Amino acid sequence: MKQKFKHILLYTFLILGGFLMILPFYWMVATSLKSGGEAIQVPPTWLPSQWLWSNYQRALEAAPFFRYFLNSVLVTVLSTVGELFTSILAAYAFSKLKFWGKDILFLILLATMMVPGELMTIPNFVTLARLDMINTYWALIIPWLASVFTVFTLKQSFESVPDALYYAAKTDGCSDWRFLWEILVPLSKSSVVAVMILKVIGSWNSFMWPLIVTNDKNLRTLPVGLQAFTTEAGTQFELLMAASTLVVVPMVIVYLLLQKYIIQGISRSGIKG
Repeated sequence: MKQKFKHILLYTFLILGGFLMILPFYWMVATSLKSGGEAIQVPPTWLPSQWLWSNYQRALEAAPFFRYFLNSVLVTVLSTVGELFTSILAAYAFSKLKFWGKDILFLILLATMMVPGELMTIPNFVTLARLDMINTYWALIIPWLASVFTVFTLKQSFESVPDALYYAAKTDGCSDWRFLWEILVPLSKSSVVAVMILKVIGSWNSFMWPLIVTNDKNLRTLPVGLQAFTTEAGTQFELLMAASTLVVVPMVIVYLLLQKYIIQGISRSGIKG
């Protein structure tokens, strides 16, 4: 009986927590389908009296969200591919290769994770300004082509693959490049996909850095464009919620489709919460 009560209490808290997590998303979508008056009505209504799908069309017409969407896709894809490429190579070197100072160098890299990202904003900005890259796509991509966290996660995953497999492949004449991409990466697919998802979500939602390094409207990503639209839309809350939904939904779909890889990847990498 006591065990049953614990289960009931646990599931009650889980259901309540899930409800509180979903409520803001539900309210955003519901408000995006309401009329202007109903969106600010007090007391509020839980369901729209009339489902106005035209709000999405009005939001798209009020600001060039399609251009913002393409910018976000471009920046997210290139920075994700670049980060995965550099991180996979670095993780392979630290996990399978032997070279002088490997452990010390890796500890130095780990130490950089204690430096707040905000602290590097000014040095990165000054560096890009001297390279005349401010207000270009390069400024949105280059600073994010490497990640110590991704290197660390993949290193842990690569180390779970027995060294005997590496030496057996080398004995058969397999090069390091071929072993990495044809054997090691496929065996560590869950970890690779997990860090890829985290990178995609982080890059897609990035706001502060794109806001700092770009002032051209044509270079705005979705979060920056949404912030600008917030000022332009004023009190048209139904359009604000419609635009917010357009920004959020793609990442929600990606996460729901691939969430199992995040759990598998973190589990395989030995990272505990």
